[in-house]
Amino acid sequence: MQALKINLNYSKRPGFYLLVAFLLISFSFLFLEAKTYWQVGVAIAFCLFFALLLIKKFKKTKLVLTIGMFLFGLRLYQSLQLYSYQGQVITIYPDQMKVNKDYISGIGHFKSGRILLSFKSSSFIEAALKQGQKVQLIDIKYEIGEIEQAHNFGEINYRHYYVSQGIKEKIRIQNYQIRNTNYNFMDFYHYLRFKLEMYFASFPRLLGFFASELVLGENNSDDNQRILDNYRNLGVIHLLSISGLHVGIYTFVISTVCYYLKVTEDESFAIICFCLLLGILLCAGQAGFVRSCLTYFLGGLLKKKAFRISNSDLLGLTAIVHLLITPRLFMNIGAILSYVLVLGLKIVKSDSIFKQGVLLNLILTPLLLFNFYQVNVLTVVFNILIVPYFNFVVMPLTFINIFLFNNFLVVSKLFEKILEIGETIINNFAEANIGMVTFGKISWWQCLFLLIISLGYLIFRLEKFKLKLPAITLIIAYLLIFISIHFPLQGQVTFIDVGQGDSILITTPIFRKSYLIDTGGKVVFGNSNQKRRPQVEQIILPFLKAQGIDHLDGVFLSHQDADHVGDLGPLLDKIKVDKLYMAQGLMNNPAFLKRITGKVHKSQIKELLAGDRINEAIKFDIVYPYQAGLGKNEDSLSLTFQVNNKRWLFTGDLDQAGEEIIAQKTPMKVNYFKLGHHGSKTSTSEHFLQIIHPDLVFISAGRNNRYHHPNQETLVKLDKMAIPYLSTQRYGSISYRYGFGKGHFETFLR
Repeated sequence: MQALKINLNYSKRPGFYLLVAFLLISFSFLFLEAKTYWQVGVAIAFCLFFALLLIKKFKKTKLVLTIGMFLFGLRLYQSLQLYSYQGQVITIYPDQMKVNKDYISGIGHFKSGRILLSFKSSSFIEAALKQGQKVQLIDIKYEIGEIEQAHNFGEINYRHYYVSQGIKEKIRIQNYQIRNTNYNFMDFYHYLRFKLEMYFASFPRLLGFFASELVLGENNSDDNQRILDNYRNLGVIHLLSISGLHVGIYTFVISTVCYYLKVTEDESFAIICFCLLLGILLCAGQAGFVRSCLTYFLGGLLKKKAFRISNSDLLGLTAIVHLLITPRLFMNIGAILSYVLVLGLKIVKSDSIFKQGVLLNLILTPLLLFNFYQVNVLTVVFNILIVPYFNFVVMPLTFINIFLFNNFLVVSKLFEKILEIGETIINNFAEANIGMVTFGKISWWQCLFLLIISLGYLIFRLEKFKLKLPAITLIIAYLLIFISIHFPLQGQVTFIDVGQGDSILITTPIFRKSYLIDTGGKVVFGNSNQKRRPQVEQIILPFLKAQGIDHLDGVFLSHQDADHVGDLGPLLDKIKVDKLYMAQGLMNNPAFLKRITGKVHKSQIKELLAGDRINEAIKFDIVYPYQAGLGKNEDSLSLTFQVNNKRWLFTGDLDQAGEEIIAQKTPMKVNYFKLGHHGSKTSTSEHFLQIIHPDLVFISAGRNNRYHHPNQETLVKLDKMAIPYLSTQRYGSISYRYGFGKGHFETFLR
């Protein structure tokens, strides 16, 4: 007991809790994130470094440290146990479900965990959810599967995201029964969140959006995605995350009210704690908000106990408690950014506001490049301009409206007009791309290296250190990484996995030129008027940005089908395209014209027929069609080119009759060929394959697609002819890399 008292006394010395926090964070990365031998080795090295530093600086804390690490290890082990669903009762809550026509999807709860689910709705369930009631499903028949992972470089990995939330699987429910249940506190909690969702949804659009973001920590409509993109592109997305900024405002307002009501300091602290706990529940434990609330709780409690620790140690203690509550905390980029930002503030607190902004961006930039691939170099300026608008216009109007909306609709309309003006100005800045640099995705070790030297630069600026890290070190590090991304030693031909559709990227090495064949896109069935976020924004644009590609030298369009050119319009909105290449006659197709009207100049459009050659960095030869059409399958633009002495052939959705014309008029031996029409039996005849005699063929088709592509007859034909094939269904994106030396293939899913 005496030893424990001594250890606790040592824990009052500066740096103890901060170092323990670093040790636990390193330990959590080792268990949860390290996948390769290198990552495991680096994580172990950090664990040993912080453990030895603690032992050396705080020699009498070995017992506390050992017990603490053992307990945290048990907590981590417990968090790793994600249980599979095995037919238990599933409870669904109204605030976690989305009703989409006659289908319901969302997060379900069972005895041992949570699961993603979807199922056909019933009038009873819809009515119950609309009234804010929970529903329990029993006697369930279901299909279970893994959550979709990323299939392309740069794409969001939803499997990783949901695992960080403690969700392992998804199920599609085919049949179920419903049972009556008793109500408890959790039901009331979800009911309250649901009623707030419905209340905010009744607001004018912008007021509803900001209310949902600032209270519930969620976007209440896909229609508001542009606002999120605008704030992200200007580097002020943190304003929409419930965090320390909002906690500071809440505590100031509540304490001011308590002061004028002559409430005692202890009572005021209790009231604020209650309000913050309510906020944590309403925002479903958003990491930045929880971090800030924990800091306030712990700071207040330690002050009452006269237990003095430094601000840095208070941050460390906050991280320790937060990790014990949520062991998977640092699988979440929002949590990482929140803690790194606050740590940076502790280091640069003596600088001016502008200089603080510049220095803080130094340590945030590596994390932004690793996760979002681009950065706005004018973020500091935009923060200075937008933060006052947000603090003194958006937040007051939003919260006043929350309390007055039902009684003062005229006031709400006025508030909405004011916000429309502000958001229009922000949108204009964002669309102008002022200050935006598409840097590219950096590797994990590059991110770690840049983070270490950035923190080192900030720390060694402090007066107590004689050694200074020159700023030129940072500049050279970024410059070398930028050059390696933007002047790659290898070119590529990549079949991007866009599901049931086509999109192929071709680039050259060193002084990179980039070309795209088709853009992919979703085929919409029925008369659905539901707005969908373009697939290009979720797959192709992140894929390009992750490689530092911010413009395309040319886009080839095979024909007018939505799964080939459906996302052309959104692509043209988001990225510069020098030239559009298409078969003659496609411009006479009204449906296609709607996709490009107002988005391109006539000078950018090049109409082609067989025999034409595009003399670019790569020579593209057109082999079909021979006459103008309207962009149907039988009119598909077909082209061939050579890279690294290997010939490629692409024929879009061309049918067998069109292939025979190519075989007769332009017979050729090709090394690599993309099967026509996603492997359909209407394309790629045996005779055509004998003529072109490919070494390897590729199939671009969606998983479980309704057309059952590729057709079994086609696969049997390939096996019979001993032609190997690779499919995006199985391997995700497929890349051929070439440069100095022999080319090679890589698949994203190994």
